[in-house]
Amino acid sequence: MRHARRRVVRRVTRLAAVGGLLLGGAMVTTAVASELPAPGAVPFADVAQSPGPGADLVSRLGTSRTAGSWIGTDGRTVVAVTDREAADEVRRAGAEPRMVRHSMQDLTSATETLRSAPRVPGTAWVMDYRHNRVVVRGDRTVSSGDWSELTEVAEEIGGFVRMERTEGTFSTRINGAQPILSTAGRCSAGFNVTDGKREFILTAGHCGPDGSVWFADDRGRQEVGTTVGGSFPGDDYSLIEYTDGRAGEGAGVVAVGDGKGVRITGVGEAAVGQRVFRSGSTSGLRDGEVTALNATVNYPEGTVSGLIETNVCAEPGDSGGPMFSEGIALGVTSGGSGDCRVGGTTYFQPVTKALSALGVRLIVAPGADGTAAPSPAPSGPEAGAVPGSASPGSSAPTSGIPSGSTLLSRLADPRNVGPGLLVIAGSLVALVATRWIRTEQDRKAYRRHYSATWG
Repeated sequence: MRHARRRVVRRVTRLAAVGGLLLGGAMVTTAVASELPAPGAVPFADVAQSPGPGADLVSRLGTSRTAGSWIGTDGRTVVAVTDREAADEVRRAGAEPRMVRHSMQDLTSATETLRSAPRVPGTAWVMDYRHNRVVVRGDRTVSSGDWSELTEVAEEIGGFVRMERTEGTFSTRINGAQPILSTAGRCSAGFNVTDGKREFILTAGHCGPDGSVWFADDRGRQEVGTTVGGSFPGDDYSLIEYTDGRAGEGAGVVAVGDGKGVRITGVGEAAVGQRVFRSGSTSGLRDGEVTALNATVNYPEGTVSGLIETNVCAEPGDSGGPMFSEGIALGVTSGGSGDCRVGGTTYFQPVTKALSALGVRLIVAPGADGTAAPSPAPSGPEAGAVPGSASPGSSAPTSGIPSGSTLLSRLADPRNVGPGLLVIAGSLVALVATRWIRTEQDRKAYRRHYSATWG
């Protein structure tokens, strides 16, 4: 009876081991099939979305007959024009014309004159399309003497240049949506991008020079990557190459706080009047409106041009974080003035220019079909304060910045082949063990049988 039970145990063990081999093989096959795509296979945005009919009309009519475009409070495109024929063409295109005195050529000439004047840190200027003027702003660090000299330059240009004093100071906001830290300071990650072979973080250029090493923790244990290129001043963008060359899961999602994220589905140009959203590690998700394009800011560290001006607030720690709308990447946080208690002005480096200059493409979220859960609401006083019903984009969970997983965590990850290989190894051990036990039992039975006939 005892031998019968042993045979049953051996057979059950062998069957379990064979089943384990089959299960382990299936696990390995599934893991290989579900592994993250190779760097060259990540989904990316190959072409920027059109900035809209307003920009197309301005381009077609020319800078002498137009003076910019914007989105009206009713969502309709408005185009500033200088003659009636241009106005008729705008109407035929389904947009609203606005007759103005000064053309885009006049506005551009004014900004070029301002740029050729002696540089004054703490100043900025923009083309205000909606009011057909150039606005020059000076923060509290600008002396009365420098302000007077700049005012004289503005008066020589003409009456369409407006001088304004602002509260606070224009500064790069060192100190998105996820925090990244280095000896150069603290910034926020912007968007993930790829050159087809490697993957990078696109962030602000003022965050650190080439060679800056970035970490996801303040103890320098979780290395993220190294700055490998960028531009500042002049522009404000840089690339951080991931340490292992990969952005990891959720590369097409930007964090907005509380473990939530927004799917990024494309890249585009911002439009004046557009409702936009910014995410940063200090102040979270905030929203506001694009107030001007092609802004120039004279930071203490240098002058940056071609920026997007908004009334979205930002604070130290938000620098480099992403700006987007309806899942479309628009910019990375450069700097500004004010804070999220009293409000302020924030400037962004356009993503399209950075991608083109760096030779990389935006990584987007796969399968973003608009059926996800509602987007999280922006926090703070700006929520609901601007026209339009635009949303950040479709919601998605965020997994954060890769932090160099240990071997144990990698083996435990169901997407890896480790668990399947462990099951296969255990099954092989069980098969070998049952075979060895059977051999030993046979050897002992042989000895018992023949020992009874010895001498």
